[in-house]
Amino acid sequence: MTESASHGTNGSASRGATGPAKHHATGSAGRGPTGAVNQAPPGPASLGAAGPAHRQAVDPVGVWRRLVGGSVLLDGFHALKHAVRFGAEVPLAVTVDRAAALALADELAPDVRETLDVLLTQVTESTYTSLVPRPHPTAVAALAVRPSREANLRTLARTPRSAPVVVLDQPRNLGNAGAVIRLAAGFGATGVVTTGTLDPWHPTVVRGGAGLHFATAVERLAVDELPSGPVFALDPEGEDIRGLKLPDDALLAFGSERSGLSTDLRARADHLVALPMRPQVSSYNLATSVAMTLYHWSATGGAPIKA
Repeated sequence: MTESASHGTNGSASRGATGPAKHHATGSAGRGPTGAVNQAPPGPASLGAAGPAHRQAVDPVGVWRRLVGGSVLLDGFHALKHAVRFGAEVPLAVTVDRAAALALADELAPDVRETLDVLLTQVTESTYTSLVPRPHPTAVAALAVRPSREANLRTLARTPRSAPVVVLDQPRNLGNAGAVIRLAAGFGATGVVTTGTLDPWHPTVVRGGAGLHFATAVERLAVDELPSGPVFALDPEGEDIRGLKLPDDALLAFGSERSGLSTDLRARADHLVALPMRPQVSSYNLATSVAMTLYHWSATGGAPIKA
């Protein structure tokens, strides 16, 4: 019932709330030798016990090169906003225009504006483009610590479960996987699990998810490692979903558009479920199928979405 195509790798470490790397005050505005554009220090900003009270001068290029191999790339303002909002540890964030980025925060994310004021380091455009593979229109990028596998497994295994886990069975399209994670976060799903070779923390997936990987548990598992709970697998030969109520502890499994469910996942399924679709139409896009299924869960008695 769903779609798939391409895979990759990225990231490590554990979730925390230790605050970003400190930035030394550098006096009046001016361009530094490392690519940073020096700024006068702002007033104190509260980032928790481990957070800095003022910006300190750093070599953003050096720090970035040192951290990038083991970090999650947050590509753009909205990815950074979401990651900070949902508790990610972000040791470094850069932008070509601090004033513009903070104005965007004032307009769209006042709840994290103070944190971003402390965190963002301004760099030249050439420095920014040298750090990211594909410049984002907001000219903002950051590195975050990937939540530990152990923490994600604890979240996925916790019972009673108040919202389903989405299972993508051997997906291949990175952008589709990111869109599903964004949907799952919006519906308050417990997590998104992928089987197969695709890394759900690949930079393209994180970009597609707009940084919302930090709002839900995202992990890659084998079918025999899936958390407990009844598996409702989407299949064109299944029972019409409109006659079913999906329980909060369900695992909602989606196969690829071309191949459908794998043999292993089908064997694990407790129920086969079909989405309503005109006979002449072959399939829905993966994210569309997930959205329809999560909406059905939420509209037929699913747990209220928490703030």
